Amino acid sequence: MTLSCDAPVPGGLGLPIPPETVYRPQEDSQLLVDAVRRSCRVPGTRAADLCTGTGVVAIELARLGAASVLAIDSCPGAAQSAAARCQKVSDIVTVEHRDLNDLTGRDTFDLVTCNPPYVPTPPDLDVTDEYAWPRNAWDGGPDGRSVLDPLCAGAAELLNPGGTLLLVQSEFADPAETVAALRRTGLHADVVARRRVPFGPVLTAQATWFEDLGLLETDRRVEELVVIRADRPSTSAAPRGHR
Repeated sequence: MTLSCDAPVPGGLGLPIPPETVYRPQEDSQLLVDAVRRSCRVPGTRAADLCTGTGVVAIELARLGAASVLAIDSCPGAAQSAAARCQKVSDIVTVEHRDLNDLTGRDTFDLVTCNPPYVPTPPDLDVTDEYAWPRNAWDGGPDGRSVLDPLCAGAAELLNPGGTLLLVQSEFADPAETVAALRRTGLHADVVARRRVPFGPVLTAQATWFEDLGLLETDRRVEELVVIRADRPSTSAAPRGHR
């Protein structure tokens, strides 16, 4: 079943505002949490939250009964913030400063969540101080897929047989390619949730560029976020992901 909503859900994560040096949880984090709540059986799972940011999704996995949660982020500030917040909430969440490429087939999970950088961004974008620091949290390269592509290629290796990946991204980073890339590794993948949200400052700053590329209709300032679910079959052979 695909969840659909044309308006953002008010903040329901129940967590304090993080420091300004870490990208604040947005509607995509809430959509991802909602998808976990509605479509996954979490109790007893070995879980991982990739690109954890402030740790809000990792904390929710712990609250929903995961046996263990590994939260990783490649940004030192984000990892530090997430560790501080997770310590106050749960002792089953381990936060590490690691790159996605550091995860290997030895790190396998029953459930993996990810809110990766997915905003298509020109290299010469002149960002303001309002959101310049956490750029690595949203900058997905010129096509939005600089993190999505390697994530999709290696996703099957992260999952135990019967395991599930849930990731959130924007319509502007080609969800159809994400689904196809995950399927190419032997996973069953589909969009399971959608939500339309107004542009924030990052997309507003790039709207004209999006229009020039043909990604955005003139004067539209709403994007669709999607959650993609990928499942590794319980009886599957070795995954066809590659590093």
